[in-house]
Amino acid sequence: MPTLMQQAMGLLVGEQPIKPQSTTPKQRSLNKLTERQLIKLESEIGRTIFGEIPKGRTREFFCLDADTWVWHETWKDENNKEQERTVRYEIHSNGILKIENNGKNCNMLKGEELMNLTLAARMYHEKVLREIYKRDPHSGKLLNS
Repeated sequence: MPTLMQQAMGLLVGEQPIKPQSTTPKQRSLNKLTERQLIKLESEIGRTIFGEIPKGRTREFFCLDADTWVWHETWKDENNKEQERTVRYEIHSNGILKIENNGKNCNMLKGEELMNLTLAARMYHEKVLREIYKRDPHSGKLLNS
């Protein structure tokens, strides 16, 4: 039986990427979009996974590649100064590394934080496949429209 870490990594890495063959809800052909445009579409879903975004904040959460997840948030502080926080999660053979402040703070995820990221990645994967690529997240087959 796989360990919790192996299960978490399996969820985060997921299966092989599925080539888009359908259209977005806006009826755009995904085959004509750049990788950055696809990440932006996926992030529109990813930002909603953690609940309502407080007024005056922006949030991004997306899978950059098979080994990297990104959380980015911006807001204005009490002095109306623009603030931002970026967290990068890198999947390694020995666990998931959380990198903050451009590499100044790094630590391996464990416990509740690991479980939260695992659940968020699963929700992201399922919602992105269904809502953008129109595919069943378990079989990879096209959904009937």
